[in-house]
This record gives sequence, structure tokens and C-alpha cells, in this order.
Amino acid sequence: MVDRGSRYVAGTEGAPPLPPPGGYRGARRVAPTTPPVAPPASGAPTAPAPPPSAPPAAWPLADHHAPEAAAPRERSAHTGAMGWIAIGAATVFALILLVTLASGAVGALYGTTLLVLQLLVLVAVVAALCTARGRLLGAAALAVALVFNVATLGGVGAVGAEALGAYDGQKSDEQKFWEAYPGIKDDDPGQALYQPSLEDVRAEAEATLAAVRQRLTAEYGIQWVAVGDEVLRPERNGYGGESMLQQYTSASWASTEPITGYTRKLAVMHTIEDVLWERGWEGMWAFNDPRSGIDPSIIQKMYGGDRPENQVNWEWYAELWPDPGLFYADIVDLANDGTGQYRASREATSARTGEPLEGLQLVVIAGELLSADDAAAYEDALKRYP
Repeated sequence: MVDRGSRYVAGTEGAPPLPPPGGYRGARRVAPTTPPVAPPASGAPTAPAPPPSAPPAAWPLADHHAPEAAAPRERSAHTGAMGWIAIGAATVFALILLVTLASGAVGALYGTTLLVLQLLVLVAVVAALCTARGRLLGAAALAVALVFNVATLGGVGAVGAEALGAYDGQKSDEQKFWEAYPGIKDDDPGQALYQPSLEDVRAEAEATLAAVRQRLTAEYGIQWVAVGDEVLRPERNGYGGESMLQQYTSASWASTEPITGYTRKLAVMHTIEDVLWERGWEGMWAFNDPRSGIDPSIIQKMYGGDRPENQVNWEWYAELWPDPGLFYADIVDLANDGTGQYRASREATSARTGEPLEGLQLVVIAGELLSADDAAAYEDALKRYP
């Protein structure tokens, strides 16, 4: 029969484990309470009060197991001196670049001084990024340096100067003086006065082109269409400016039908040469001929074949020596285009300019010409130069 009133029987099986030495962590000893005592009956002698009990002893090793309050940890500053140096250097350098750009000194942006300062700023930014306390401001300095640097502001300045032509501020007085030179560097300035004027060359070119067209129409029945207007372009003087001389390109003329076959093309070119001889031009030279002295690989690439018999393009020219003038006669014969590459190129050109897809084209080009209307001003301008 089991004594149910007893908590544990027959040893310690089933009993909870003993507490560890020193007790459980954070455990508190509860002071024992004294059960209330009934007041004595009246007339009965009272027992003396017991002495006050001593306070309960502390748990062993209580100091070791009791949780300790964490000591306040000193927080480090978010930024350090290196970060402030980097952001300050980047900001000051950005201001220097902006002031330089605003003053129009575009060339100074690529000077040695600013390039060295840019390198120093970069070193300061990298040093700040490598330190824990300077990393925040170092990142901000890096952002500033990426936006405001020699490359970005220099590019902005160059584009602006190109659009406005504002390069004068960086040129010396001597450079500006020679920039206005009316002739061409290292050329005889008097040559433009002695040779035929722009108006004379234009008249000769138009007359020669008309004579060639008439002869070809009469002998081969070729009809013509204008495919380009006259173009005048100022010649550069070699000192960074424009001279008073001009390059002349006549209106271009093209045949309205193809000219194919080696024999027919050769006959047409010889007829052109005959007309040019009659008008005082030199004999014609064929760039596309292997005997021209041009590298055979270049001839193959430019003209679509290594021999005139199988070439797509022919290019002949003649000079009006000693007067300025070059007469060009080009033939495009797509019957020799075995790859279709030249046809595709010609189709794109024809769609853009409206010229015939293939056939013969004629044009005259002459350079370093002085208009008769500018001759007096040209002479006066030359007097300022030694």
C-alpha cells in the first residue's frame, strides 16, 4: 500500500534535480514568515519578544551570477578629420573649376596646375574612404568630384566655346594677328593676284562642262541632268583662321542612262579628253588604272576590281595647268558589281541626293581662288603682314 501522503518514497527516483552550486541564476532568497500567534489570554503571563532575526544571508556566489548592468559605451564620432579634408578639397576644387569656366578660360582647365590639384583631391577622397570615421564624408566628396572635374567641365567648356566661337580669350595678341592672315601659310600671297580670279575659273569651268556635254550628246546620244549646285568654301589660312581665298566646286552633271562595257566607256573618256585638249587642258589620268602607281589593293577596294575591264568605278581627271582647275569624269557601271555591295551604296546615295543610280558624272574643282571683288581688300590686308 502506497502512502499517498508522502511526497517521495523509496529513494530519490522521480525527484527534481538539485540546484547547481550557488543556486540558480537570478534566484532570490525569500525571508521566512512567522505564522501569526494568537494573543495571550487576559491575565496570562506574556513571553518575552524574541530578538529580531538577522537578515537572510546572501546566496553563495551571488555577485558572480547576478546580471550586471552594462557600462555605457562611448560612441565614436561619425566623421573624422580625413572626411572633412576630402569634402572641403572637393568643394573648393569644384568652385575653382566653375570660376575658371565662367571666365571663359577653357584652355586653363587642361593646364598642369588644375590637373595636379585634381590628383590631390583624388588622393584625399581615397584616403577618406579608407577610414571608418571619414567614409561618410569621403563618399560625398567622391560624388562632388565625379560631377565637377577637369574632364566634365572641360568638355562642357569646349562644347560651349565651339558653339559660340569663344576661343579668343585664350589666344595671344600675336596668334589673333596671324589668325586674320588673308593668304595661306607658306604660300606666295601674290599668287592669288596673278592667277585667274574666281569669276574667271567659274566661267571656264561652266564653258568646259557645256562643251563636253554637247560633244557626248552629239556622238553618243547621252542626255544630262544637274545633280549638284555650285559650292564655295573658304580656305583655311594655316594659322587657325580663314583666308580670303575660296575653293570652288562647280555644279555637277550626270548622264541619265548607264554607260556600260569596257569599249564604250573607254571611247567616252577619250572623247572627253579630246574636248579638254581643245580648250587648253592637260591630258587625262586614270586613278583606277593599275599603271597610275596606286597600290593594287587600294585600287581593288576603291574601284571594285583590279583591272578597268572588271571595275565598277572609273575615275579620270585632268588639270588646267598652270591655272587652277581639276576636271573630274567618273563612271559607275553596276554591271560589274558581282557582290551587290556597290549597288547598295549607290542606292543609298541616290536616295539622298536624287542623282542617277549609275552612269557618267562631270565636275570641276579649283582651290585658293580670289574673287575679283575682294582683290583690293586682299592687298590692303597683306600690307599689315611682313
